[in-house]
Amino acid sequence: MTPETADNSATRMPPITVPAGWTFLGLALGIALGWLLSGTAISGPLLAVAGPVGKLWLQGLTMTILPLVAALLFNGVVDTVAAARAGPMARRTLGLIFGILAFSAILGGLLTPLLLGLFPVPADAARAIGAQSADPGPVPGIADFLTGLIPSNIVSAAGDNAMLPVIVFFALFALASTRLADGPRQTLASLFEGIAGAMMVVIGWVLAVAPIGVFGLAFSVAAGSGGAAIGALAHYVSIVAAVGGVILIGAYLLAVFGAKRSPLAYARAMLPAQTVAFSTQSSLASLPAMLVSCRNLGVRERTGEFVLPLAVALFRPTGPAMNMAVAIYAAHLTGVTLTPLVLASGILTAFATTMGAVSLPGAISFVTSCGPVAIAMGVPVEPLALLVAVEMLPDLMRTLGNVSMDVAVTATVDRLEGDEGAPRTVH
Repeated sequence: MTPETADNSATRMPPITVPAGWTFLGLALGIALGWLLSGTAISGPLLAVAGPVGKLWLQGLTMTILPLVAALLFNGVVDTVAAARAGPMARRTLGLIFGILAFSAILGGLLTPLLLGLFPVPADAARAIGAQSADPGPVPGIADFLTGLIPSNIVSAAGDNAMLPVIVFFALFALASTRLADGPRQTLASLFEGIAGAMMVVIGWVLAVAPIGVFGLAFSVAAGSGGAAIGALAHYVSIVAAVGGVILIGAYLLAVFGAKRSPLAYARAMLPAQTVAFSTQSSLASLPAMLVSCRNLGVRERTGEFVLPLAVALFRPTGPAMNMAVAIYAAHLTGVTLTPLVLASGILTAFATTMGAVSLPGAISFVTSCGPVAIAMGVPVEPLALLVAVEMLPDLMRTLGNVSMDVAVTATVDRLEGDEGAPRTVH
């Protein structure tokens, strides 16, 4: 089993190695042993150890979410503002990117409940996992939701895990920092870059022992639910991957209707890049192959060499939809009522947190993106600690969708530029 290693050169983050294969093995062993030993005399003493170990690991994972999200969001907003100042092509690209991200978040919020209505979460697994999760608390009314968007005390909001007000504060703070003189602006940027880097190191330490923590959590769940946990995880992967698949289809539609390329030409051009994406699970590693895809689609070099790296650095189109799917699935596991306001909180958070999570390994981006969405929706984060162990499977769809949409966006911007003087050749 090969550890999943981040290439963090684009985000200036320290290298982090995530033992994805060993974590999956810990999940499988925990479920198998919990199922086999359920109801036996030895299960009680083992649960007394496995339960606290799993909970301790989960708390270590959770404690990094808020500071890491704040730092990544700050850096993402600053980088986006800097990119927007690069000229009309950059602004056109960012407008298209933000439109797709908003669509992705709304799609996840609407499609996932529909899919779960047609294919419900296995009841036994929901009872077992929900029994180990914290009380989600009361659902806020519309007045509380609106007044809560602007925190009267940011420290209090952070202490209460009020994710959406914290996101609003740091987004405004980041925007304000871009109006400062070079010295203070660079000092703040370096500070938040350092915070993000330090939190990445901490979360790397926590994820290094993920096989042990996930084993403890999986054993506890399987001891109470038996084989239902296996069915729930397979069901989860199918639902989340299906939501990401819609974004992948959207890339083909954008190539046809936005870039005005034939679907067969786009499919042929994308095949090498999609092969690299599937094998590496990294948009960044797929960048050279994506540049070749753009060339084969007749995209001008000046467009491809500017827009595509910008898209890879700032754009993760499957993120909002699939992160919403994860949080909504966790809500169904734990019995959280999904009111329109709860979904709106998740959609806004999914849109905002996607900006800072690009080029991180699947397991880390899962924590930094899905965790805030769940917290904003009032969904207990306990199920996420188990779901992260199978993230390598839906992450295949994430990378395929991201790479395909990056090229479709680049080709669309190239068409919108409207430079008829340069010939295009579609092979």
